[in-house]
Amino acid sequence: MKKILVICQYFHPEQFRINDICMEWVNRGYDVTVLTGIPNYPQGKFYKGYGLFKKRREVWDGVKIIRIPLIPRGHTPIGLVLNYFSFPISGFFWNLFTKVKADYVFMFETSPMTQCKIGVRYAKKHKAPLYLYVQDLWPENVEIVTGIHSPLVIRPIDRMVDKIYKACDQIFVTSPSFVKAVVNRKVPVDPNKVHYWPQYAEEFYEPLSRDEGLERYYSHVCDKSMQEQIQKLYDDKSFKIAFTGNIGYAQGLDVLPKTAKLLGDYNVRFVIIGDGRYKSRLIEEISQSGVSDRFIMIDRQPAQRIPEILAMCDAAFISFMDTELFTWTIPAKLQSYMACGMPIIASAKGETERVIKEADCGMCTGIGNVDELANAIKQIDMNTFKQVYGVNARKYFEEHFAKKMLMNEIEKYFL
Repeated sequence: MKKILVICQYFHPEQFRINDICMEWVNRGYDVTVLTGIPNYPQGKFYKGYGLFKKRREVWDGVKIIRIPLIPRGHTPIGLVLNYFSFPISGFFWNLFTKVKADYVFMFETSPMTQCKIGVRYAKKHKAPLYLYVQDLWPENVEIVTGIHSPLVIRPIDRMVDKIYKACDQIFVTSPSFVKAVVNRKVPVDPNKVHYWPQYAEEFYEPLSRDEGLERYYSHVCDKSMQEQIQKLYDDKSFKIAFTGNIGYAQGLDVLPKTAKLLGDYNVRFVIIGDGRYKSRLIEEISQSGVSDRFIMIDRQPAQRIPEILAMCDAAFISFMDTELFTWTIPAKLQSYMACGMPIIASAKGETERVIKEADCGMCTGIGNVDELANAIKQIDMNTFKQVYGVNARKYFEEHFAKKMLMNEIEKYFL
């Protein structure tokens, strides 16, 4: 069995696509070990049952997991910085003493890219091929999240990124725009080793009827309060637009309370499912705008429950902050929505807009353009919107983002 060492700061029970990638490699006969941190995303504190002295090693669906210490991200910029640096520091010491042997090293890079230093050191020490899957571009992401543009901070990060890219044998990115961004850096990257490899959606993302969604949710969730909440969602006759996942500042969700206010008595509700650093502020903005009755807030759910909740909604929503970086991004939730046969309403441009138009699976308005978004929603034919655009979404997903096709493609790069 060929052995793959995966380096990623976030892993099960945190909800990232690398979880499913690793399970698929196990199913294909690989021996997979994941070096990761103690789960704390996005709540900012360690998950129940995990800690510095609890569940540091485990096996999950055939994947061997090693958890090294880190400082939880908390809810402050200082906490986030400490979180970003503590993982690679722990990884430095892990590299000194580990007995793990791997034929390939695969780095799943969501922020922070500092985590990749662990993989670079390991691959160099053990002379193993090094693969990188870029989810967030650095230093661009740092500048957006922190607002820091000082060369004293950005130049060292740039140099770190150059070294990481140079050390990699193959680099995979999530959009065609990311390919251009990586290849055309000030220190150029060999275009022959940079590849567009879009994210897929796990197989449990599938179209369901409203009744199937409710029945499946009830069969898996026994919590009475959650069942009551989902029953109310099922019974609600308004046109429901769902947003799922991380509720962060980068998602640009401040557009929704303003849009809800403009919609007035229009029969629309926004269903927000998830958690994150911006959630409390979003709830404040909803209340201040006087549109609390237009929102249904549902706590973070296991990924497997998302298709069931989406089945009770009529459209899915995507938005971003208004920065150039996000015009280059294809967010993972886009594939998940399309796999579920959900029409898309987006406050976005660039790559997301391109996919929506190519698929003819919904509508896209300008980032943060409240008037345009409200007017677009008012023009929707609520009786046919999901049936027409949802079918198109699923069809495009099967042609461009199917799991088996993409996993076959990346496997060709394993030497």
